[in-house]
Amino acid sequence: MNDSPRSETPALPTDDLPLSGITVVELGDSASAPFAGHVLAGLGAQVWKVERPTGDSSRSWGPSQWRGDGAAFHAINRGKRMVRIDIKDPAELAKLHRLIVEHADVFVHNLRPGTSAKYGLDAATLRAAKPSLIHCELGAFGHVGPLNAEPGYDPLMQAFAGIMSLTGEADGPAVRAGVSIVDFGTGMWSVIGILAALVRRDRSDAGASVNSSLLETAIAWNTIAIAGYNADGNPGARHGSGVSFIVPHRAFPTSDGDLIVSCANDELFAKLAAALGHPEWARDPGLATNAARLENRGECERLIGEVLLTDTRARWRDVLSASGIPAADVQTTPELVAHEQTAALEIIGTPSDDDGDIGTVGMPLSFDGVRPAALHSARAIGADDDALNRLLRS
Repeated sequence: MNDSPRSETPALPTDDLPLSGITVVELGDSASAPFAGHVLAGLGAQVWKVERPTGDSSRSWGPSQWRGDGAAFHAINRGKRMVRIDIKDPAELAKLHRLIVEHADVFVHNLRPGTSAKYGLDAATLRAAKPSLIHCELGAFGHVGPLNAEPGYDPLMQAFAGIMSLTGEADGPAVRAGVSIVDFGTGMWSVIGILAALVRRDRSDAGASVNSSLLETAIAWNTIAIAGYNADGNPGARHGSGVSFIVPHRAFPTSDGDLIVSCANDELFAKLAAALGHPEWARDPGLATNAARLENRGECERLIGEVLLTDTRARWRDVLSASGIPAADVQTTPELVAHEQTAALEIIGTPSDDDGDIGTVGMPLSFDGVRPAALHSARAIGADDDALNRLLRS
């Protein structure tokens, strides 16, 4: 929990946000489509989240729970109207069709392959009924190709797209990133596509069919390694906290914790050498250039590591900062939440309508220097069923 005082910084009300007046229907489950809906809500859209009668899968995710639902659900489902619709029931499905066709600007879903067409929720059907609709489908392996009908999740795509082959220690097994970078990235790419389609619709009144997928996102995140392979056949390798193309650019242990040190060019390396008391490193032909350091990665990292072990993380961070060298503590989540820089950004807090709620992350952007207001709490299954019925009767 974040026990810091509530923010006194002004926040943009929903009516002043860029997507104010836009209505989104999200038929999303788990992470990717719900994250897209969460971002759209944060940008001011009215988002109707449609859940099956048993609710979104993430309501049951653990181990952390809040008010009977998984903390993960609260993290990415704030600011939405929650309605319960069983699309297998013809009457309920008809209600969903009416909501989309009569009221939605955008429809977002991550239904299993083939399911959208089965229920008339595919782009062709819905856009025939409403040509101005922006229909966004988030798939697993993509909407074409021999695997397009296969289901998929974040770790599968990190594996399939080669990300795991590049993640982990050189002498250890391949591992996945500790956060759902593919799920959330697919949500972000979908939002980018939706925003671009909204801009085009303003010019032409035409809707769009937007497709994104977990695999395409994972491939996009692997873009540098793919370029390297296509250039010279190098498949890449695991470098722990480091990267394949810059040295030094990794975590080093100090006497009391780990510190990331990054020298993206030779000038920074020369400053690092001087700050560590070894200006001669910058004159050594085996270390002076990034190409040389890549060739002699082990020796370069050994020399730096030996010096950094002689003092504390805080002292070395101060020394490197004074020399203009990028460095950062390898922090735990509690350390991040408690850090004064995090507090200054006021990005973690409680929703504006409920001081006793779980502390979650706000929108990671600002408009004219002002962050959008915190979204209201994630609600119970079907909390807005009555509101939907009133809307469809009006």
